[in-house]
Amino acid sequence: MTKIFDIHGKPAGEIKLPAVFSTPYRPDVIQRAVLALQSQRRQPYGTDVLAGKRTSAHYHGNRHYRFTMMNREMSRLPRIHGRSAGWMAFRARFTPHAVKGREAHPPMADKVWEQKVNKREQALAIASGLAASLNKELLKMRGHKSDHSPVVFTDDFESVKKAKQIEELLEKIGLAAELERCREKKVRAGIGKMRGRRYQKKKGLLVITAEDCAAIKASRNLPGVDATTVAGLNAELLAPGCQAGRLIVLTKNAVAALSKKYE
Repeated sequence: MTKIFDIHGKPAGEIKLPAVFSTPYRPDVIQRAVLALQSQRRQPYGTDVLAGKRTSAHYHGNRHYRFTMMNREMSRLPRIHGRSAGWMAFRARFTPHAVKGREAHPPMADKVWEQKVNKREQALAIASGLAASLNKELLKMRGHKSDHSPVVFTDDFESVKKAKQIEELLEKIGLAAELERCREKKVRAGIGKMRGRRYQKKKGLLVITAEDCAAIKASRNLPGVDATTVAGLNAELLAPGCQAGRLIVLTKNAVAALSKKYE
């Protein structure tokens, strides 16, 4: 049984959590599902297919040929030659070990980075991530300042339109330290600070509602807070960085939706 809080932050009864919150903890399945989601966002990259190949260098391999390139006391490589070669005569090109030659095994733009996961595995990862939110040790490992998870609100929570109101409501139920933790940010160590990711921020609580509502947009304006519907729930939201045990906030309708979806 879990307490239900009203829109003023006061207890308004209790509710029984659905059976999905008793799913065994499967970090291997969660990691597989999270990495698959991250792979779908990866941008393919590759070199120019003609890089190092835009040259007239070639090799004559016939020994008994007027313009043969054999018996010249030089390695048998594609070389620039001809009447107009000038100072470039017999300069090796094209091969990977030649100056300005092609790359041996360059990255290919047509490589498929996306990983696929079965639907049942995805569902198991989400169920395991929800169950991990009840584990106090996992919550502590993630750095959360509260072990009271999940927090359930009445359905009036979905009608809140201001981030400030949600912040005040979360502070009333004892999550002030958690919100303060997410306000902190530090400068990243290494070269990444010059590549558009200068600051590192902490992941806070996750707000889950039954349907798209005003509270989702308002919650996302709080630092470190993510918000989604039951239909949009995925393993990466429940386990950022493949580490499960995230502090979650639910509405009463969301609990019913989870019970129906994972019955």
